[in-house]
Amino acid sequence: MEQEKKSFWRRNRWLLWLAGIVVVVFVTIGILLGVAARRFEPWLHARIVQGMEDRFHAHVELDEFHVQVKNLVQGLRTGEWGIWAAGKGLRIWPPTPVNGEQYLESTSSAPLISLGSFSFHVPLRLEKVREIKIGQVQLDGLQVRVPPRSQRPKLNIASNPTDASTSASNSSIPTVLIQRVVCTNASLTLETDKPGKLPMEFAIPHLMLSNVTPGGPMNYIADVVNPKPRGMIHAEGSFGPWLTIDPGMSPISGKYHMDKADMSVFRDIAGIITSDGTYKGALRYISVVGTASVPDFRLTKFNNPVPLTTGFSARVDGTDGDTILDQVNASLGHSQFTTSGQIVRVRLDEKTGHAVPTSPLAKEAMPQPFSSAQAGPGSGGHNIDLNLNIAHGQIDDFLKLASKSTTPLLTGTVAVKAHLIVPPAPIPVDQRIKLDGTFQLSGTRFTSDKIQGRIQQLSLRGQGRPEDIKTEDPTLVRSEMHGSFHMANAIIALPDLDYGVPGADIQLKGTYALDGALSFSGTARLQATVSHMVTGWKSMLLKPVDKFFEKDGAGTLVPITIQGTREAPKFNVDFSRMGFKGTKPESPLDKPSNKTPYGGPPQQP
Repeated sequence: MEQEKKSFWRRNRWLLWLAGIVVVVFVTIGILLGVAARRFEPWLHARIVQGMEDRFHAHVELDEFHVQVKNLVQGLRTGEWGIWAAGKGLRIWPPTPVNGEQYLESTSSAPLISLGSFSFHVPLRLEKVREIKIGQVQLDGLQVRVPPRSQRPKLNIASNPTDASTSASNSSIPTVLIQRVVCTNASLTLETDKPGKLPMEFAIPHLMLSNVTPGGPMNYIADVVNPKPRGMIHAEGSFGPWLTIDPGMSPISGKYHMDKADMSVFRDIAGIITSDGTYKGALRYISVVGTASVPDFRLTKFNNPVPLTTGFSARVDGTDGDTILDQVNASLGHSQFTTSGQIVRVRLDEKTGHAVPTSPLAKEAMPQPFSSAQAGPGSGGHNIDLNLNIAHGQIDDFLKLASKSTTPLLTGTVAVKAHLIVPPAPIPVDQRIKLDGTFQLSGTRFTSDKIQGRIQQLSLRGQGRPEDIKTEDPTLVRSEMHGSFHMANAIIALPDLDYGVPGADIQLKGTYALDGALSFSGTARLQATVSHMVTGWKSMLLKPVDKFFEKDGAGTLVPITIQGTREAPKFNVDFSRMGFKGTKPESPLDKPSNKTPYGGPPQQP
């Protein structure tokens, strides 16, 4: 058998020569193509730069670009010629319009996009193809810088942003499809022109793009380190096409998961937040629907954690973070509530003294500027403007959040409708909060035994049952309260507080400071007369004075004051407003009323 093989090659020795010649020819062609590629590098370099300038309408620089031809022998079997390309130092500056044209010289000190290095492989087939597929492009050190709004050029958005891609698709040049782009060590920087404020930087450890075509959308998977609150966000979806003329209108959609982000970077609040959701729209108008959970939400001043969960739908300006909350359904502890409003950036106009919105989305949410007195000192920041509705909450959930004690002052059901404004200012949040609204407390009980004991005494004496004080359980007495409120500078003003227990109704006006200070004055209306509030000989002695306190349908009408602190209130009778010897009442609350003590029908005049 071996001799037959040798005899075959002796008879057909020309085949060996032919195979050797073919190998030598293709190796020679490979060498010539490699040399040609090297010689054509400057031309390709210039064409890449010119093509990117035409695509982005901006000045482009590229430090290095190299091309190599490899695996030529393998190309004989597959019908592909492999070209490997690599480059370093790519920089793209923002487009700058001059007289309606795009001026391509570098006019900014820093590029809009910079890239440390890139590499890719282009397969070349022997037959003519209409689409060139690039398997993977590798990027490293991608940096995207978004300048502040005041430095962004006003572009002619009437132009067709897809002209470049359209003309390319209509030409005879094959379409380039990049199947995958893998990027490492990327970053996004949102710069600001606010004095003393650092830019917001997003580190992007991993980014992968797929199905990348000129003028078309691309899919993405990204891991982003969110700076505020700091935590990792995993996002995936579709982006593009990129609109060069107005990048803020570039479409985007997808879903995200934010895991264990730390909210302590914000002033006055803390907690670890986890959030999931979906989003779609354009960069400047992103609609977001999602959920968020903060199991240890707390105000740092009081440091009492209360679990907070939310479901929300919102609109976000992805270029600067302005947010309109269309609907938020939230739970704080055991309390359900809803809210809506906006969190938008404002600046202080030095000429008018008004705080005005800085973005189109913010202007839509807040068409009218507000005065600098509302905005507080400083040159600008984020203004929070929310409407709050608590239909059936637990007052202890909210009091625990705003108290250093783990035991809240009250328990019971609360209903609130309020308007909250937190203007930007370099002072603590409790000094900035402005709150107006109405509230109603039902089935309320004080957790302090001392206070609840006094409430029980008030109720039983008001009903004319003083003998039951020692036998009745004080925890069974429930209070009702309603009124309106206004909060500013960490002080809550209550102009028409109405507090009632069985047998007594108290009308008050005054203030309650968040540090616990109390200052109230008003009138106590009780069902029983003075003599029926006590027992024994004291009752007999007080019968002659009943007529002095029986007024306006009440058995007893007494002007009172409440001073001191939340932990140690002081209740006193205001004898200066008793109205003896024809003196007139000093408080509007002392005027005649057809309202009866707690639980009774209205009196007819």
